[in-house]
Amino acid sequence: MKNYNVPNYIRYREDLRDALSRVDLESRERDDVIIQYMPLAENIAKRFPTGVQAIGTLSINDLIQEGLGGLVSAVDKIDWEVIDLSTDPEKTLKAFLSKRIKGAIRRGIDKYRGNIKIPEHKLAQIRKSDNKDDKIVQMFFNSIFLSIDDRPASFEDDDSYSFQIEDKSEPYNVAILNTYLMGLMKQHLKGHEYEVLRRSYGLDCEKQTALEIAKALEITVDTAQVRVSQIKRSAVNTLVERTDRSQVLDFL
Repeated sequence: MKNYNVPNYIRYREDLRDALSRVDLESRERDDVIIQYMPLAENIAKRFPTGVQAIGTLSINDLIQEGLGGLVSAVDKIDWEVIDLSTDPEKTLKAFLSKRIKGAIRRGIDKYRGNIKIPEHKLAQIRKSDNKDDKIVQMFFNSIFLSIDDRPASFEDDDSYSFQIEDKSEPYNVAILNTYLMGLMKQHLKGHEYEVLRRSYGLDCEKQTALEIAKALEITVDTAQVRVSQIKRSAVNTLVERTDRSQVLDFL
């Protein structure tokens, strides 16, 4: 599990405590609103899983900083007229800020997370499975690609949700895995399926966000990011359908 940089975190908490003691909680001044909701950004950051598989080389301190950046950006976009017209202004404001804080943290994770890995517990499960079972192919690709994107559905809407996932992955040659995956992708995928999967996980290039991929591939529908996600899942399904069990066993 990732640890705090203790001296930096202690200094941050002391500075925040001092700032909160002096802020006017009724004020709508930009700096006052930012200070008032800094604890919200920290609490949201703490709810993200902290294993290497989830956030790569980032620390909890890094997640907090990404969240604070999202908070500052969100405060600059507050429409107080809309907030005041809502049935519960405080709840509406918190929901508005929370959504953008979470988005900023996820974008930070996508930017800095390292190459893909097979979670060690999944790798052990695959190795122990019956070699005659065709599900081994599905287990292999799902554990690589889909496990990275999965997060508890309730995390989107439940501000009380808190979880920490300990990373138990053991070191292995990620470069070999990436080269192996690229070979299978070139063999079985074409067009957008190949490009979306390659770009999404940075197999032989810089990782790209769904929006960046949509722009690069000229996917111009209004729901471009959703479409990229659909293509990504379709590509994984194609690999599962077309990859022979023996090809997976060769790697394992």
